[in-house]
Amino acid sequence: MGEFSRDMTTYTAAQMTAWLRGLLSVALADEEFSPQEKDFFQEIQQSQHIELDHPDRLAPISPEELAIALGQDDTLGQDFLRTAVMMAMVDGEYSDSEDRLIHDYAKALGQEIKEMTELRAHFTSPLEVDKDVLTPVKNWLDRVQIKDQRLARFLCRAIPSQCPFERDVVLFGKKIMHIPAMCKINPLYDQLIGLRFRSLSYLADECGEDVSEFC
Repeated sequence: MGEFSRDMTTYTAAQMTAWLRGLLSVALADEEFSPQEKDFFQEIQQSQHIELDHPDRLAPISPEELAIALGQDDTLGQDFLRTAVMMAMVDGEYSDSEDRLIHDYAKALGQEIKEMTELRAHFTSPLEVDKDVLTPVKNWLDRVQIKDQRLARFLCRAIPSQCPFERDVVLFGKKIMHIPAMCKINPLYDQLIGLRFRSLSYLADECGEDVSEFC
């Protein structure tokens, strides 16, 4: 099966650049941007598979800039916000600063993410957090649509095929669980792996692409 047998680029170069800059901004929001993350975004920036409108620069983006680039399309806006939340949570910690930026993006895009607003309310209350409070968020994240070849490749690179190390899961500064090296008990494990699988399937089935590099 030949790589790139069909061109499946739904979004413009400007939209993809803004999308990636938004994810970069979320990664930087908690002021903990590791060398590995820097190397990863440099690789994405230089990749022949993602056409950027400014290939010499992949910098953070303001909510206003993001809204201009993405427009007010509800589906596109919601899918960007879903990937932003999952990228924020992929390391096991979803911070206040990440949440504020994502909500600023949502406001600029004319979108609501009531599931995350309700989740924050649970974590700011003095009551013990019940794991079932994540169910609406999981259902919201599961609705992300994969419709662009470049985005699918990005997600396959960004989401690890398995959890490589143990860590704590921290939401809004509150530790909710510890994840051992085998992390299927990660509360969002199924959503992350499901998104990666849908991205792989899209590349293979819709784009006719060889996905062996991601397996």
